[in-house]
Amino acid sequence: MHIDRLERYWIIAVGVVLGAFGAAIVASVVVFGVRLPSPVGRIDPAKIKESEFATPGLTQDGDHTYTLRIVAKMWKFDVGTKEPQPTIKIPAGSRLKILATSLDVTHGFYVEQHDVNVMLLPGQISQVDVTFNKPGVFHIICHEYCGPGHQAMVATIEVNEGN
Repeated sequence: MHIDRLERYWIIAVGVVLGAFGAAIVASVVVFGVRLPSPVGRIDPAKIKESEFATPGLTQDGDHTYTLRIVAKMWKFDVGTKEPQPTIKIPAGSRLKILATSLDVTHGFYVEQHDVNVMLLPGQISQVDVTFNKPGVFHIICHEYCGPGHQAMVATIEVNEGN
């Protein structure tokens, strides 16, 4: 079977590109530990007051290790405070385990400048682990349209110099 010279070049080029994409996927999983966020549990949204999300907020688990439970609902992130724009304060170098769920509709959960981008579905518990190494103010934004008050659905993580 005869393959034209230009066809052979295209076949080689496509093979190299596909090989590079495959190598990048394998390297991202094996070397860099990239994982897709997946639900860690399910909960009946009607019984959220009887679950671990009955008292959302920040708890300290150890030295620079925290757990943040968040309930997304129209049109706010409930982190256990009464502020119109809730603020979570942690020291730099802290490892934060975020457990989040939605009470009513699909919400987005994005922490700017960090690798946190999750869809919050009613009844699904999502978990994301993130380390905040540098001080700053990082907004939590709902990036999934959830109704007429969507634009006001924000919270803040304030990272201060480590103690």
